[in-house]
Amino acid sequence: MRLAAIDIGSNAARLLIVEVSYNNEGLPQFNKLNLVRVPLRLGFDVFEKGEISKEKRGMILQTMKAYSHLINAYDVKHVITCATSAMRDASNSADIIRKVKLETGLEIEIISGDLEASIIYENHVAENMDTNNSYLYIDVGGGSTELTCFTDGKLAFKKSFNIGTIRILKDMVDDDKWNEMKEFIKQKTKGYKKIIAIGTGGNINKVFSLSKKKDGKPLNLELLKDYYKEISSFSLDDRINIYKLRADRADVIVPALQIYINAMRWAEAEEIYVPKIGLADGLVQHLYYELESKKAVLSKQ
Repeated sequence: MRLAAIDIGSNAARLLIVEVSYNNEGLPQFNKLNLVRVPLRLGFDVFEKGEISKEKRGMILQTMKAYSHLINAYDVKHVITCATSAMRDASNSADIIRKVKLETGLEIEIISGDLEASIIYENHVAENMDTNNSYLYIDVGGGSTELTCFTDGKLAFKKSFNIGTIRILKDMVDDDKWNEMKEFIKQKTKGYKKIIAIGTGGNINKVFSLSKKKDGKPLNLELLKDYYKEISSFSLDDRINIYKLRADRADVIVPALQIYINAMRWAEAEEIYVPKIGLADGLVQHLYYELESKKAVLSKQ
């Protein structure tokens, strides 16, 4: 079975295509066939003007058409398409959704921040880790940050904050918003077992690549602080040249590090694992279990 997920974020739109196979215990494995990313940067329109510009609307449509062709080329029968913070805030998102559906057949669902946090958690990374610790998922996007905490074998809390890389670049995150996140994390994690962070999102993936750490090894908080000081000291052009960053990564990586560092400090987490998963991975699994659930219901009828 082949599945596809499209994640339309505030900075980029991603298409993930996977093939589902099963291990010896009959559990599903999601094998990546293709992952495509287009830097739409919708947040730069939305967080400043409240709507998506004509130019960006055209880019969304062309991207969705391209994704639709790829989905057909891979003979994918089941697709889930979700949009997050920028589309949540855009006054003209309903018009864009109608246009995309009409011209590509793809149905975009705008999901809440809480649902976004839940879907990221569906990757269940923490379940394979030491139960003597608590785990805080930190997913940083262009428009929002999703926090999900896993402790004692169960979900402890989930929360979305309108603190994202593009909002910071646009100077739209004031002290009150930072303090709200700070107090929430401190209060909710008080008394928990030692907290280990799990970082998701393109920026933390890039930092992990820069670190040259082996897969499965964590980054420590002090290293993130060092990267923040180092990368933020360079101009945008220098970041692109020195770290071989794309232009659409070079500007958001610094505020992303700021968010990860703050969240870890407030949770008193000293290490962060980077499993290189994101919302698209969670969406694929969400779609799979939804299909399995429907199949089970039909088999009982």
